[in-house]
Amino acid sequence: MADEPRPTVRARRLGSELRRLREAVGKGTEDAAQALACSRAKISRIETGASGVRRLDLGILLDLYGVAGRERSALEELSRDSKKRGWWHDYGDTIPPAYADFLGLEGDARYIRTWQSMVVPGLLQTEHYARAVLEANPAAVRPERIDQLVEIRMERKDVLSKPDPARFSAIIWEPALRCPVGGRSVQRTQLEHLAAVAQLPNVTLQVVPLDVGATAGACGAFVMFGFTDSPTPGAVFLETLTSSHYMEQQAELDGYGLVFEYLRSSALNPANSLDMISAIAAEI
Repeated sequence: MADEPRPTVRARRLGSELRRLREAVGKGTEDAAQALACSRAKISRIETGASGVRRLDLGILLDLYGVAGRERSALEELSRDSKKRGWWHDYGDTIPPAYADFLGLEGDARYIRTWQSMVVPGLLQTEHYARAVLEANPAAVRPERIDQLVEIRMERKDVLSKPDPARFSAIIWEPALRCPVGGRSVQRTQLEHLAAVAQLPNVTLQVVPLDVGATAGACGAFVMFGFTDSPTPGAVFLETLTSSHYMEQQAELDGYGLVFEYLRSSALNPANSLDMISAIAAEI
């Protein structure tokens, strides 16, 4: 038997929102199934993103859950876009499914917040720095794919410069700035790029200095995505050496939101962070 098509990240986001809304008003899957005159299994498939939802059925569910206004419009738009292909699909199997999920979340997000302890965030990397990072991980990145992956990383930057760009907040641990990735010249150019991009009105960059202690280093890197006019995270993406996945359970989102706020309170303010970046660049 042929494998079933993998749900798109937008379809899973829509399903997750429908489940959250249903639970918020105290409705069970049987209530939703009765409203649509379908089986509870179909509601389960919709809420996991495994099955699409027709516009009429979506309207019935949103009525049942009491959703109106901008929230309703946003969900209707998400439903319309759930089957759209992103620009990254043109790269074929160069992009594994988990990375495609990440790109889908990043492309749709209105708010992106990230903590990086060892490297500069991907959206802020120069081409030579990105290449050096990818080449440093031969176990996960085949050499023949590096050119395309660098190209993809550079294309991702459009989310920061397109009309109505995403609001991007990055917190970086000082060791990531001092590590000579790609050599001193590449490192210096990367730091100069950080200082320049920090001037963008939609970008906030902060540095956690080493003298804060070991707490910062104990926090693994993560990216949070918000999809509404509020920065409240709707998904958190984690990446390790061998796997990548995103989380969407409310308790998990709340936990990472608290971690991010703790790191932000430990970090230098944006002006002092820029001073540190410039000082490190001058030392090289």
